Amino acid sequence: MPVDMNTARILVVDDEPQIRRFLKIALGAAGFEVIEAATGEEAVRAAATRAPAMIVLDLGLPDIDGTEVIGRIRDWSGVPILVLSVRADEAGKVAALDRGADDYVTKPFGIAELTARIRATLRARGTTPAQPGQIPAAPDDEALIRIGTRITIDQPRHEVTLDGQPVKLSRREYDLLRILARNRGRMMTHAQLLREVWGPAHEADTHYLRIYVGHLRQKLGDDPADPKLIVNEPGVGYRLDGG
Repeated sequence: MPVDMNTARILVVDDEPQIRRFLKIALGAAGFEVIEAATGEEAVRAAATRAPAMIVLDLGLPDIDGTEVIGRIRDWSGVPILVLSVRADEAGKVAALDRGADDYVTKPFGIAELTARIRATLRARGTTPAQPGQIPAAPDDEALIRIGTRITIDQPRHEVTLDGQPVKLSRREYDLLRILARNRGRMMTHAQLLREVWGPAHEADTHYLRIYVGHLRQKLGDDPADPKLIVNEPGVGYRLDGG
């Protein structure tokens, strides 16, 4: 099905408000719907919840590097990503492309060239753009995180199922589970989890984690006496296993 360039939703990720403003005006005039993110975390959330047809991504973000953003999105989505960065060195370009970027444009850039590259990438990928207010058609596993054979996290809908049945989670419980799942198999420190779920002011509040991990284990059938899903490394943090 051909891409409708008049409704393609583009997520622009850049920490400089003047760049975001310029791209919103210029790409809007070219027929795109533009949404914005100023940080890597905002970008990952927007990619999961706003269903962009394409992402235009700066690498120099204030919280996490753009290459890490690419890797995290590529864990669950094939949405086209065009890097727009001042980094002109070959190593930086190779790193971004190796992580899963589709194209790379160096700042300063011409808007005509950028627009042409966006259209070419959308055509090449056969991307179906998002319609305003809707989530576009996508493969059945798009934006889904599967944990073993029993648990599924539907990121766009913020839903979790266990053996096909919905699990009622609070917003904090959901955010904690999703962050652990996106980093499955890797140890997440207490400070990392607290910062991402509760914010920098709560990095020392480890009792929050004990309480919420306990809730998750109970709701997901993970025996707290012998946990197989959410594993604790005393004094360090938590790791999500589960196949």
